[in-house]
Amino acid sequence: MPRFATAAPLDEFRHLVDRLHDANIEVILDVVYNHTAEGDVRGPTLSWRGIDNLAYYRVLPENRDHYVNDTGTGNTLNADHPVARQMVIDSLRYWATTFGVDGFRFALAPILGRHFTGFSAQHPLLEQMTHDGVLRHCKLIAEPWDIGPGGYQLGGFPKGWAEWNDRYRDTVRQYWRGDERQTPAMARRLHGSADIFEPAGRTPFASVNFVPAHDGFTLNDLVSYERPHNEANGENNLDGHRHNYSSNYGVEGDTDDDTILSVRRKQRLNMLATLLVSQGTPMILGGDEFGRTQQGNNNAYAQDNDTTWFDWESVDSKFLTRVRDLIALRNSTPLLRQQHFRHGRSSNETGFRNIEWLSPEGSELQGLDWHHAQAITMLLIATDNDAPPSPDHRGVAVSFNPTEKPVSFTLPAIAERGDWIVGGYTEAEPPTFKAREWVLPGQSLAIARWFD
Repeated sequence: MPRFATAAPLDEFRHLVDRLHDANIEVILDVVYNHTAEGDVRGPTLSWRGIDNLAYYRVLPENRDHYVNDTGTGNTLNADHPVARQMVIDSLRYWATTFGVDGFRFALAPILGRHFTGFSAQHPLLEQMTHDGVLRHCKLIAEPWDIGPGGYQLGGFPKGWAEWNDRYRDTVRQYWRGDERQTPAMARRLHGSADIFEPAGRTPFASVNFVPAHDGFTLNDLVSYERPHNEANGENNLDGHRHNYSSNYGVEGDTDDDTILSVRRKQRLNMLATLLVSQGTPMILGGDEFGRTQQGNNNAYAQDNDTTWFDWESVDSKFLTRVRDLIALRNSTPLLRQQHFRHGRSSNETGFRNIEWLSPEGSELQGLDWHHAQAITMLLIATDNDAPPSPDHRGVAVSFNPTEKPVSFTLPAIAERGDWIVGGYTEAEPPTFKAREWVLPGQSLAIARWFD
């Protein structure tokens, strides 16, 4: 967990939080309450080791001198013990009240809800964090997996929590890479992953959608490397995630081939644009907005050097402008960030349902269509029940073409007056409409809004 040694850095941190708040930026602290720095039975005494092992650490029932290792670090917090739970609550309250931190992202969060018999969303520690008088006003975000038994808990956290959605990550990567039969899953992820979160009464905001995160390839490396290059870590390149769903588009790593560079650039923008038109909470890895690379290292935890530092001298300013435009489009389009899941309820005014999935020809996808479709259009129609309401546009259409060939899309007329206006696109030039038809080049998407 974060710690500062003297009063001066503490004052500086509070000042930093205040400055960010003045700029209307919230502060989410990444915290690690699942283990301490002790390591395993051979490790040093650095935190709670030796004070009361049975209170702070889970131990093997047959050998209580040895820690349970559900974290991969050698030890695991004992969230079942009230002393350990109070330590977590007191620490979180300290950061929230003393420094004004707005929320927390919990690494390996199932540890915090794990009894010795397994994970429970009703675990006392999760209940305390969810209902505490201070913490219930903070954003609580789970990394919903660890390496312990039953450690994958996506969708399993209480109401009020958000969760990193790795199924979103994998689906978007595979869809844009051109993998077959990804369209049904892609629609579910664009929809906010209702299949994962809605059964427990949770909202689209519970899904923290992302493509890269701090663990793994950067977005630039995701389209430049097909295998990790972690030699500098000193582990014989055996570390790091192997299921990256990446593509190098013809050359591994750096290249001067303009054709390959153009495809890579467009695919980066495709995945960021997808993130920003999806229901849920978008998360962009710092540096992906301007092309940061780690030269193929997808496990750079040990690299405090040029591999992980931000190179502000090499910012792709044109790409950054495109990303800014897409973020502005999301902010000005409430239909892309609804507070409740849409399930095709009829919009009486237009005759369309509030969400529809269309073939390129403009017909609704049904049954077996889903197994063969690749290029699709997501159609969102405004209703009186939308929150926040759509101010001046009545519909949004996002057409996706992950294939390598151009595809012609036909969009419906949703009212007697008005027309579709291009809002965003990932090609170099915007597509043009002709009688509600637009042609998208291969590996591209475009966003249109219907204005009265």
